[in-house]
Order: sequence, then structure tokens, then C-alpha cells
Amino acid sequence: MSLVGQNLMEPEPTLLPAEPEVTESLAAGEEPVDLAAKHPESSLVWALLAEEALNQGYTVEGYAYARVGYHRGLDALRGSGWRGAGPVPWSHEPNRGFLRALGALGQAAAAIGETEEVTRIEKLIKDSDPSAPEELAKLR
Repeated sequence: MSLVGQNLMEPEPTLLPAEPEVTESLAAGEEPVDLAAKHPESSLVWALLAEEALNQGYTVEGYAYARVGYHRGLDALRGSGWRGAGPVPWSHEPNRGFLRALGALGQAAAAIGETEEVTRIEKLIKDSDPSAPEELAKLR
């Protein structure tokens, strides 16, 4: 294995486990609001609820959903070995729920004027994966 170009000080990427029950239920048309009660640990479900609320102009509700998704994601990341820093790649689909919740939280925080939180979230997203801001922008 070549170590050329690898930052030996940076931790390995954190890859969250897949949520097949959640993704299959969503693909079958089940609503995120119904899945939240069945799978409250899923960042993806909370992120979808946050995005929907924000798209409908419900900023405070979107903020609350995003905050739950963010914290559920932190729990999952820590459970997968993340220690508060290091890559959380967008390319690994199960990571997207956390990153989407984080993006929605940043959007809601901006809408209510919470500028320090917006700055912190933007940094965390970029530190997680430099391509994530562009990917999140495509979802809006």
C-alpha cells in the first residue's frame, strides 16, 4: 500500500452503516413523518423532514428537525469511531443523512440570523467533505 499523498495525521474516513429498512421504505413511498416514529435514530429521516419544512417556509420546524437529525448523526458517527474530526465522505451514501441534516441546520440557522452557528456548520461540512457544499446545493 502506497502512502504517497496520504495525510498520515488525518483519521480514516468515517462510514456510517446503511439503513436498508429506511431507504426501502422511502423508495416504497412511505412518508418521512411516519418513518421518524419507526426509525428515530435515522439522520436521513430527520433531514428529509427538515428540508420539507424549510421548503414550505416553516423555518423553526425545519430548524428543530435538522437539529434532531444532526444530533442523531453525531451519535451514529461516534458509534462508528468518529472522534469529532475527520472525513465523513458524501460519496458514501449512508453518510448523506447526517450531511443533509447539517446542511438543513445551516440553512435554518441562516434564516433566523444565527451567524456563528452558520459559520460553525459551514466549516464542519467542508471539513467532513470538501465536495459536500456543492452536493447539498444541488438538493435545494
